[in-house]
Amino acid sequence: MPHLLSLIREDVTNVMDHDPAAKSRLEVFLCYSGLHAVWFYRMNHWLWNHGLFLIARWLSQVARWLTGIEIHPGARLGRRLFIDHGMGVVIGETSIIGDDVTLYQGVTLGGTGKEHGKRHPTLEDNVVVGGGAKILGNIIVGKNCRIGAGSVVLRNVPENSTVVGVPGHIVFREGKRVVITDPKQINDPLSEALASVASEVNKLRERVQQLEGAEHTTEPVPESLQRLMDDLDYQI
Repeated sequence: MPHLLSLIREDVTNVMDHDPAAKSRLEVFLCYSGLHAVWFYRMNHWLWNHGLFLIARWLSQVARWLTGIEIHPGARLGRRLFIDHGMGVVIGETSIIGDDVTLYQGVTLGGTGKEHGKRHPTLEDNVVVGGGAKILGNIIVGKNCRIGAGSVVLRNVPENSTVVGVPGHIVFREGKRVVITDPKQINDPLSEALASVASEVNKLRERVQQLEGAEHTTEPVPESLQRLMDDLDYQI
């Protein structure tokens, strides 16, 4: 119990230090649903670790109903986690969060499919994730990173980086601007898939022309199709 009380005091102090809107410790204690969700999680995590899986999951659903924040009891959260304006935050079962991390509303630490084992992200110490950002899959976001609001992060992020965009790409690293001069550095899965289809169509057309003996009478590619293929190549 003394340890739990010290953690609660630490959490309240952390909010007072980081949120200028907080006017008093009593206000933080009573009104910050992000803290309530974390406190529920600590109890549920203890139950989960002692094999009481059903009651832990049921209480996590109660906490979600009360706070609007869903934290799976199997996740591993560090100290001084601050969930600010936390409505809609989702933290998956195998997520790992380090110390001094801040999450804003609508953040998702989710998976990308039905794979087993470690399938959710790891956020190292001192990471800040902006509102609505989605960090998906078994990836690592390094220490001191900033994830911009609305970003979708699908790949590992090195330490001391700032990521924005869909899909997420690094714009600052080690305090220096990262200038992307080659659009292929921004990996868009949809564009990659479309470009792969366009490439296969090209190969099939060339093969058909060879079989028909029409190598030297190739008809030009329609202008609209050529523009599409050029645009896909540019995006990737």
